Amino acid sequence: MTNVRVFGLLIALAVGIASWALTCAAWRFDEVAAGVLPLEPREFGRLTVVTLGTGGAYENHLRRGPATAVAVGSDVVLVDAGRSVAEALRAAEIPVSQPGTLLLTHLLPENTLGLDDLLVMGWLDGRREPLRLRGPAGTEALARSVEAAAQPGARALGEALALGDPPRFLAEELAGGESFEVGGMRVSAGALPGGPTPALAFRFEWRDRSAVVSGTGWAGDALTDFARGTKLLVHEAAMVPTPAQAAELGIEEDPDRLSREGALRTSFEQAGDIARRAGAETLVLVRLRPPPVYDLQVTTLVDDHYPGRIVIASDGDELTP
Repeated sequence: MTNVRVFGLLIALAVGIASWALTCAAWRFDEVAAGVLPLEPREFGRLTVVTLGTGGAYENHLRRGPATAVAVGSDVVLVDAGRSVAEALRAAEIPVSQPGTLLLTHLLPENTLGLDDLLVMGWLDGRREPLRLRGPAGTEALARSVEAAAQPGARALGEALALGDPPRFLAEELAGGESFEVGGMRVSAGALPGGPTPALAFRFEWRDRSAVVSGTGWAGDALTDFARGTKLLVHEAAMVPTPAQAAELGIEEDPDRLSREGALRTSFEQAGDIARRAGAETLVLVRLRPPPVYDLQVTTLVDDHYPGRIVIASDGDELTP
C-alpha cells in the first residue's frame, strides 16, 4: 500500500511539473509572439493620451525618449519621436504604420532621434502614403535629410522585396497660431519663443475634452496662456541641480554647464506653477530623469505650487482628459 501511495504521489508531482512547464512555455510563446506578430490598428473610444516615451535628452534605460500619442477612433497623432519610438508604439499595441501625423515641439535631438526609425519601420509595416510631419522652422530641411539618409538602403530593400518607392515625409512648417483637423480632433499650434530654437506646443480638442502637449523648458508665460483651461497638460519636469546644490551633493559638473542646462529645462516647481496658472485639471510630468527616484519626492515639490491632479508618467501610460 505504501508503494502505491508513493507511486501516486510521484505521478501527481510529474503531472504538476509538466503542467507548470507547459504553462511557462505558453506564457513565453505569448510574450515572444506579442513582439513580432502584426498588430491590428487600435481604436480609441474617446480622446486618449499615451505617454509612449517619458525620458528626456539623456540616456535612461528605464525610460524611452520623448514621444506622446494623442488619439481618437483610429486616428493617432504623435508628438515628438525620441529614442526607441517604434518599440514604444509596439509596447502600446499601436502599429507603427498607424500614426499618420507627427508633430515636433522643437528640433533639439531628443525629439528627433527616432525619425528614421518611425519613417522606415512604418513603411516596412505597410504605410505607403507619406508620413505627414509638422513642426517649427527647420522641419522641412530635417525631413529631407532623414529621407536622404534612409533612401539608399530603403530603395535597395524596396526593390528586393517589391515594396515600391522608399518612404518619405510630407513636411510643413508652422509658426504658431495655425489650426487643423486630424480625424475628429481639432489641433492647434502655439509658439513658444525665447529659446535656442523655434518651439511649439500643441492643443488637442475633441468634444468637450482637451489636452496640451509641450516639450520646452522656456516660454512659461506663453505656454500658460496657450494651455488656459485645458483638461490635461503634458509637460517636462526635470531636476537640474544649481551649481550650489551640485557642490553640496558632491556632483562634479561644470557650474556654467549646469546654469545653461537649467535655463533649457522646466523644474518641478515651474511645471506646477504653469499648470496652476493655466487652470489645468491634470498635470502629466514627462521628460523625467533621476534624481529623485520616488514619486512622492516629485509630488512633494510640485504640489506646493499646483493643487490639481499630478501624474508622474511611465512609458505606455494611457490617460483620458
